Amino acid sequence: MGVEGLQLIASEFPALLGATLVNLYVFAALIPIGFAVGIGVALAQVYGPRPVAWLASAWEWFFRGVPALVLLFLFFYGLGRFGIDVSAFMAGALAMGFRSSGYQSQIFRGAIQAVPAGQITAARSLGMTRTQAVVTIVLPQALRLAIPAWSNEFSSVLKDTTLVYAIGINEVMRYARTIYVNNPEMAMITFLTVALIFWTLTALGNSGLHWLERRLAVPGFEMRGGSTRPTGK
Repeated sequence: MGVEGLQLIASEFPALLGATLVNLYVFAALIPIGFAVGIGVALAQVYGPRPVAWLASAWEWFFRGVPALVLLFLFFYGLGRFGIDVSAFMAGALAMGFRSSGYQSQIFRGAIQAVPAGQITAARSLGMTRTQAVVTIVLPQALRLAIPAWSNEFSSVLKDTTLVYAIGINEVMRYARTIYVNNPEMAMITFLTVALIFWTLTALGNSGLHWLERRLAVPGFEMRGGSTRPTGK
């Protein structure tokens, strides 16, 4: 690869960035799904009655245990068998969002369990219901504690959006393939360019999350041992 190769990748760079926007759209759709469902699963595991906790754990085990590509195919091809018509984009967002919920649930579960249980007792003594205590006292603290571990999930999920090319979504990896198929000698520089794009996005996102973590930090109130790894139930 010489000057001509560099000129070609430079000319294709705007199109690669445009295709990366599709990955960001998928990410923007799946991350709220994983966040909302993950919190619900975590709360069910920590505070739910035993049957509800079992169902929540089964959800977590399934979506953490099945490969992402298999989930994409199940949602894209399987839902139609039940008369549910979904686009490739929606299938990708649901599959990846539910998969992320399994991982996020354990991040939130560990953070919830790190909040001293005595705070709920104190809230109940002030006349709050258990639900009010969890929503207004435990969750705000748990969400703050979860930020460091959640930044890892952010990075993983952002990069995993490249998998949706397998169900026909025209994202950056699918466009990169058209470049090196037409110009086989461009394979290495094309993938290096894609790697640079995602490295930049991941670095910017983690920098923002680290800033948020510092902004919301309360001195003396951290995970024991400085770790945000989820604890056992």
